[in-house]
Amino acid sequence: MSGKTKTEVRAKLRELRAELKQTGVKSSATYTVEQAVNDWLAKGLKGRDPNSVSTYRSLAVNHVIADLGKAKLRDLSADAVDCWLDEKSEVLATSSVEMVHSILRRAITHAQRNDNVGRNVAALVETPEGQVGRPSKSLTLEQAKAVLTSTSRGGWIRAYVVVSLLVGIRTEEVRPLKWSRVHLSPADGVVPHIEVWRSVRRRGEMKTHKSRRTLAVPRQVVVVLEELQAEQRRRREALGLAWDPEGFVFGTDSGEQRTADQVRRSFRALLRQAGFEQPEKWTPRELRHSFVSLLSDRGIPIEVIARVVGHSTTVVTEKVYRKQLRPVITEGAEAMEDIFDDGRAATP
Repeated sequence: MSGKTKTEVRAKLRELRAELKQTGVKSSATYTVEQAVNDWLAKGLKGRDPNSVSTYRSLAVNHVIADLGKAKLRDLSADAVDCWLDEKSEVLATSSVEMVHSILRRAITHAQRNDNVGRNVAALVETPEGQVGRPSKSLTLEQAKAVLTSTSRGGWIRAYVVVSLLVGIRTEEVRPLKWSRVHLSPADGVVPHIEVWRSVRRRGEMKTHKSRRTLAVPRQVVVVLEELQAEQRRRREALGLAWDPEGFVFGTDSGEQRTADQVRRSFRALLRQAGFEQPEKWTPRELRHSFVSLLSDRGIPIEVIARVVGHSTTVVTEKVYRKQLRPVITEGAEAMEDIFDDGRAATP
């Protein structure tokens, strides 16, 4: 135990005795916030999706360690954490503020389990609201038709957009979709459908228990996917490769799953081709928002929309898509067929 004066040393001794009495843990005098965060990153994220780990690591390094890393964990106060979060709330979106707070709280919890600190000061602080994030938007009917009719014949990105816009599945559900889950000509009078059973999440897990669903698809989707499959078969034959029913519907020529960045770049190039002035302002996830908006404009009940998009309750649908929903019949596929029934949207 050290200090500049005897009085300071006695004060530290009293604090240590009080901590030992309260928690039974003798906090390390040298263990820093940076060490705690790095230990948690190394040992506390086992089994997590690599993309999630990358996000946590980036936020931890750029915000938690950069701002608080040198502080001794034992000396970190709830007031210091509170002030730090207030500063973060001025530059980060609410979701990011919540994440950096969570990282610190979980890192300290990990340190507690290893007896490196007695209490978790981050758990004593409320998370403040951050900045308003980038607002989501949706395509108008005219914009949607422009996207569907002005693109060139064939191509995986056109098919990707058609499926996303007319079926409304999540971006994380579209990219891992395999041909074995696409039924364009099912037997026994069953309508064409897609089995949305996997996502890009860890082990293919779905976002919620109701996200695993089987969805009928409009005939426009059938036409486009048949074209895409025929094109893929020709390309594989030219490369001397057999057709793989377990291949990705929107995969690369080598059969790999496309990354979110690849999809985003191709999507914006397609919008540029469709005459959008600022394609960089749009993201693929807004195709799903557009799906919800178009159904809502058509008078489809929110209960139906929630079921089609895979939400557990209508509360989730109203919260996530509140700007796309009208305050308020057919299922989603039938409605989309009706919306684009003039035939021009499906014409290659």
